[in-house]
Amino acid sequence: MLFHVSLYASLLVFLAGCAYKIYGWFARKVDTSDVEFSASRRFVLALGGMLGTLFSPRVLVLFKVFLLDVILQRRILKEDVLRWVMHMCIYGGFMLLLLMHALGSLVTANLFEEYASTLNPYFFLRDFFGIVVLVGVAIAVYRRFILGVPRLSTGPMDVYALVILALIMLSGVLLEGVKMTSYSAYDRMVQEYADTDDPSELKALEAYWVHTFGIVSPKPMDSVDSDLLEQGRELHEMSCMACHDAPGWAFSGYLVAKAVRPMALFLDGAGFPDILWYIHFLSCFFGLAYLPFSKMFHIIATPCSLLANAVMDSERSHPANVLTRQVMELDACTRCGTCSLRCSAVPMAEATENRYLLPAEKMAALKDLVSGRKVSDRAREAVMEGVYLCTNCDRCTVVCPSGINLRELWLGVKSRLLETGYSRPFILSPFSYAVSLPGGVSGEGARSRATDRAKEALRHEGGPPGPVSTPLRLGEDRGADALNPVAASSFTYCFGCQACTASCPVVAAYDRPEEALDLLPHQIMCSLALGLVETAAGSRMIWDCLTCYKCQEYCPQLVRIADIFFELKNLAARELEAKAV
Repeated sequence: MLFHVSLYASLLVFLAGCAYKIYGWFARKVDTSDVEFSASRRFVLALGGMLGTLFSPRVLVLFKVFLLDVILQRRILKEDVLRWVMHMCIYGGFMLLLLMHALGSLVTANLFEEYASTLNPYFFLRDFFGIVVLVGVAIAVYRRFILGVPRLSTGPMDVYALVILALIMLSGVLLEGVKMTSYSAYDRMVQEYADTDDPSELKALEAYWVHTFGIVSPKPMDSVDSDLLEQGRELHEMSCMACHDAPGWAFSGYLVAKAVRPMALFLDGAGFPDILWYIHFLSCFFGLAYLPFSKMFHIIATPCSLLANAVMDSERSHPANVLTRQVMELDACTRCGTCSLRCSAVPMAEATENRYLLPAEKMAALKDLVSGRKVSDRAREAVMEGVYLCTNCDRCTVVCPSGINLRELWLGVKSRLLETGYSRPFILSPFSYAVSLPGGVSGEGARSRATDRAKEALRHEGGPPGPVSTPLRLGEDRGADALNPVAASSFTYCFGCQACTASCPVVAAYDRPEEALDLLPHQIMCSLALGLVETAAGSRMIWDCLTCYKCQEYCPQLVRIADIFFELKNLAARELEAKAV
């Protein structure tokens, strides 16, 4: 009775949670665009878009992405082989175990007529898939707590996911091993399935199971003649063989059975098989019920994100479907940290000690903002600063294993945040604030008002961007040694070949770049070599830099030009922080 109540309750909570999450995809939006669509209207448009894709040549793209990116996890493999192995073990092993074992009566039994969980190959595969999942969990623990992958944050949701998976798998293995030695489990099976009530035949069958299957009987079974065992074998073939293979095939449970054999009667008498059964199934039900409200919901949202982004285009797709996809992408994020490893604003994150500058951290906070959950003023300001400091280099979007269009998300969130309030502007490039909003800086409505406020906020004394006549002051005591040692040792290699200036798209955008940018990239390197840090930092070039890294890539001396620009900006940011205090 408890089993069925728990099952139906967990299924009900799971379905209700999934329905609530999916409803949010159609009811919420990331930006503050003036275009409004009702949830029902967005659902109808999304359904129409899906049907239009399925009945068009783009369905081949969907099939390719589903096979390579959803099933084979190609994007993860490109980034990290160990992480791919971990993910395939957890995701692949768990899904196969779910379909073959947990849903065996619904899936496997309908595919294979003679299915029984204690027959091969299902008997062996159940243990194999369980061990595969445990290997994946072990790799996840190793990566997070021992290897220490850079910028991979571990929160309560991550710990919960690992604990619940480990609990399900370990309790299943222990349950299997204890049941292999349980006399009470054997006795219930005999009463239900045996074709005989004859005491002598039941004794023969019990002797055979004790010597062959490892059952621990409270009766003395040490001296049993071969005739009795042969009789037991014949009874086994008539009553049990059709649904029972040798226990050794379930290798993990068999090892547990060997280990607990000396205390099997005590465990059986104390009801351990029933206790482990409840632990195993209740942990499964609890994990199922909590899945929509946890990070693990990405097992549903991430495939949707990968498929949607494969066939959608922000220019040609319906605006309502773009809004829906953006909200869905918030749930698709796994916070794997891949985007943060590539983020161009990492130096600024380290300088300001603001973790919300990193894309993976921003995604978690943005989910709270978009869903309407209360966010503290301090956290809100940190998120706003993190969004403003995005350089829109698009690196995070390119490497995201979940296929999330992160750059588009940042642009949408900027308009939302600028509409509701403005933080002190630490601007890394002209594409880092309102100029980068969709639709540009002209027009009416929220974007235009946000742009006006952003421009007004930028008009502070000595603030960027400013002309040469009012350079950004870094303090009289600052010299070339104020830079990061790595960057300082890098710019000394410059010999003025001007390759950086020749390859710079910002310089190429102006007819008279010297007038518009104050100093060109090679001139900034020259200024630093002369110890003129303030002159270099006062140039508008470092603030107009697009962070495309072309200068750094083309430099024959391997000078880290873009990184040096970041160092100069960090100095400016610290100076502004000091003035604000």
